[in-house]
Amino acid sequence: MSLRPVELEEGRVVFEGEPGEEHYNPIGVVHGGYAATLLDSALGCAVHTTLPAGVGYTSLGLEAKFVRPISRDTGRVLCEATVLYRGRRQATAEATLTAADSGKLLGHGTTTCMILGAV
Repeated sequence: MSLRPVELEEGRVVFEGEPGEEHYNPIGVVHGGYAATLLDSALGCAVHTTLPAGVGYTSLGLEAKFVRPISRDTGRVLCEATVLYRGRRQATAEATLTAADSGKLLGHGTTTCMILGAV
């Protein structure tokens, strides 16, 4: 899907993506599923950075809001996710999706994850 993590620290992750025509929907812009996948990946990985080795998690929910259309002309996009809360059984995080060149907001999202314990 042309996305990958580029920054990792405890409670914070940045992913980058390069949208192309292969990600287009029938109306000629990048499918919302591409943006949602970037958000979900960054959000989950941000939560993961707060967990000890061997402890798993799963998404309980994802909320994504799309602010601007994305096309191949948008160029590289960045998704920065930060953990807001990490308890014993749940964690919440928020993320922004921006155009790397202009800094314009393309979308944002939140997640709640269930912490599973040792896997």
